[in-house]
Amino acid sequence: MPEPASSRAGAEQVAVYDAGGRVTGTADRATVYADGLWHASAGVLIRSTDRRRLYVHRRTRQKAVFGGLIDCLAGGVIDPGESVETAARRELAEELGVTVDGVMTPLTSGRWEGRSGDATIRCHLTAFVVDHDGPFRWQASEIADAWWWSAAELAAAIADSGSDFVPDTRAMLRDVQWDQVASG
Repeated sequence: MPEPASSRAGAEQVAVYDAGGRVTGTADRATVYADGLWHASAGVLIRSTDRRRLYVHRRTRQKAVFGGLIDCLAGGVIDPGESVETAARRELAEELGVTVDGVMTPLTSGRWEGRSGDATIRCHLTAFVVDHDGPFRWQASEIADAWWWSAAELAAAIADSGSDFVPDTRAMLRDVQWDQVASG
């Protein structure tokens, strides 16, 4: 059972879900990972406005989850009371300095269970796609490096189980039709 927010003053609170995707309460982030509680995250794939490139980044090594790995979604956990789309917009602004006023197109959603170091991760994932060419302003604690890949390069990295791509994004995007993403 998640601890009440008041029991860990100052700890970042995360919305806690059940396996079916319903919000059941809140817990601090450390408890969510230590106890393997279901939570949710939102991510955004950035596609160039000419729709020929996709923005990819390497997470910093100090990240608690999947540090040092490659990801194509700017995103993170959903805060208590926050909608998935609001979380996606917030994370995009925090991690890459990108503000999107228009529509964010849903890309895919799913759930993932796995491990990152000693942490058990159980997460409902939702991804959106937006068109943007930059500029980008990386959050130094989140992003170590970033670059553009073609849809074919991204699909190959996701398909290669030996690549250093984050496993939750890999699982969620495995069945995406990348030619359709590239063509919009």
